[in-house]
Amino acid sequence: MNTVAVIGLGNIARRHRQNLKLLFPKASIVAMSASGRSVNEPIDFADLILSDMSELIESSPELVIIASPSPFHEAHASALIKKNIPVLIEKPLASEPESAQRILELIKQYSSHVEIGYCLRHLSSAVIIKQLISKNFIGEIYNCSATVGQYLPDWRPNKHYTTCVSAQESLGGGALLELSHELDYLHWLLGPLKLNYAQLRSTKELELEVEEIADLVLTSQKGAVCYIHMDFIQKQAQRECTFIGSKGRLQWNLITNTVTHHNDEGTEIVYSQPEWDKNQMYLNMVTAFICRIQGEECSHSTLEDAYKTIALIAKIKQKAEWGIKQ
Repeated sequence: MNTVAVIGLGNIARRHRQNLKLLFPKASIVAMSASGRSVNEPIDFADLILSDMSELIESSPELVIIASPSPFHEAHASALIKKNIPVLIEKPLASEPESAQRILELIKQYSSHVEIGYCLRHLSSAVIIKQLISKNFIGEIYNCSATVGQYLPDWRPNKHYTTCVSAQESLGGGALLELSHELDYLHWLLGPLKLNYAQLRSTKELELEVEEIADLVLTSQKGAVCYIHMDFIQKQAQRECTFIGSKGRLQWNLITNTVTHHNDEGTEIVYSQPEWDKNQMYLNMVTAFICRIQGEECSHSTLEDAYKTIALIAKIKQKAEWGIKQ
């Protein structure tokens, strides 16, 4: 590739620019701010800095990664889709289902190559979990429990947590959208999920205008009951999921990149690669998308899942009860 671009100037955009430079050392890396503002300061891993979408399109990028806040995704993606420029949209697809639906309609209209950046699908232990569940390794799945939590002020140490995207409703913040990986990978592993119950909470500790804690009960089409907990408050990061089946139990620790199997014969570590470089998830995600582009294969499976995730989040926000502020 000769020219690739990243929209957005935040931490995830910087990671993508660095990875694109690694994957395509001879390519020109174009950077553009999400708001379209003029940028005077130096931008790491960028050969050209633009402030206008028309200028970006005129630079003839062969791939654009949209790493802007989710309410901007539709505007950025639409302009690129109409020009048949391949687009990788950082999760989530959009901040509202109506916006997500319009993006999907454009993709179908222009037969564009578009992917959604749910990188956890490319974690090495996620691939193992997918294989095991697909093979009915633990039989019929009755229950699963997914937990994710990390103290929001620790996410981006170089800026105050109240000014970041995660803390602002207008920029698509809140635990549900920011931590939607859990909903995505459960759609991927178990299929469509139905909402049974949801409670959202905020705390006196963080004092945000968005939900800081979400507790959900969902059911798969096959009847598996899923408990999901998301939060911005845990001082030591946690990300793990347990599946209980008729033949045993799988414990998946996404931080230690480990899968453990428990059954009547004992406990076995099925997979463990704690030293695996997590940046490889992002590299794998981009290279897989590029392979699909070059092979002229246009699969919308993750787009459909991404839409289901946004629609589910909208329903959660509509139906949830708000707990006591603590």
